Amino acid sequence: MALKPRHYDVIVAPIITEKATLLSEHNKVVFRVADDATKEEIATAVEELFRVKVTKVNTLIQKGKTKRFRGRPGQRRDVKKAIVTLQEGQSIDITTGL
Repeated sequence: MALKPRHYDVIVAPIITEKATLLSEHNKVVFRVADDATKEEIATAVEELFRVKVTKVNTLIQKGKTKRFRGRPGQRRDVKKAIVTLQEGQSIDITTGL
């Protein structure tokens, strides 16, 4: 299959946190994705960009926190995350980039 420009728009960035690192032991990778991306779009984008087989995609929307910016209350933006489960024996090295 040919890479489509939309694949690069669906996957915004990998999420590298302590929880995401613990999930990588169970063949799971966490990505920040576009707000309008569907589970099918996320699965095909990961499969074609990283050449792996995806078995499952779980998505969540993390609501933005209210924080203070320069003494005034402000709102962080909402973020959509995708937890992608890979087929047994496959992995993605997200430190190398695309």
